[in-house]
Amino acid sequence: MIEAIDRGAGSNRSSGARSLIALRGVSRIHDGGAIAALRNVDLQIREGDCVAVVGASGSGKSSLINILCGIDYPTSGHVVWEGRPIRKKSDWVWLRRLRIGVVFQEFNLIPTLTALENVELALLGRGMSAKHRYTRAGMVLGRVGLDHRPHHLVTRLSGGERQRVAIARAIVSEPKLLLADEPTGNLDSISAVKIADLLFHLHEMTGMTLVLVTHDDALAARCSRQIRLRDGAVVDDTLQALLSGTVAPRSKI
Repeated sequence: MIEAIDRGAGSNRSSGARSLIALRGVSRIHDGGAIAALRNVDLQIREGDCVAVVGASGSGKSSLINILCGIDYPTSGHVVWEGRPIRKKSDWVWLRRLRIGVVFQEFNLIPTLTALENVELALLGRGMSAKHRYTRAGMVLGRVGLDHRPHHLVTRLSGGERQRVAIARAIVSEPKLLLADEPTGNLDSISAVKIADLLFHLHEMTGMTLVLVTHDDALAARCSRQIRLRDGAVVDDTLQALLSGTVAPRSKI
């Protein structure tokens, strides 16, 4: 049920939270070795984490997100979901359908469909009746502030509204992990702030793990953990620095 989205803030946020998804020695090589998008990355994302992935263009941020959702695959190393290595394409399809939501910078909506139909599409193949899909999609559109425009073609919506539709589509299955790749990159400053506020609100209200790729330092600073990539490698991780005692814990605002 959609009501299960409100599981309460703070669940699984302690330092003892279990691993949700992890990369083990992951490299991604292109063009016969000429380009190393990722280099031997070891990374653990815990349940309830709020993570910013930052770095210059070409540092490997989008490659990291693509591998975390199974759109792309490692050249070497492997991905672990809740302690189990994911090796089959069918496993990734299942995860993206039920456990992992993805929000892209370019929205990736179907222009010939309405906002409601774009969200409903994510519920196909789950054995739900058309009425149940319609009701559920409408409820989630309301949750992201679009209950007044469900039957508008997405081409008739503003950029901020389209991103809200994309977020609704990503969360309609109540995923454990929400990946957002530059979700404010194509928006004006006012819409960008609203979309960022929405993502952090969803994280707080649902307890879902949020991994946010961004060039915006102010946006990254709102996350409790920052991971910096350079030339395909993790060069800084505030969680590891905190655990090793090299930085002080951040106070909550």
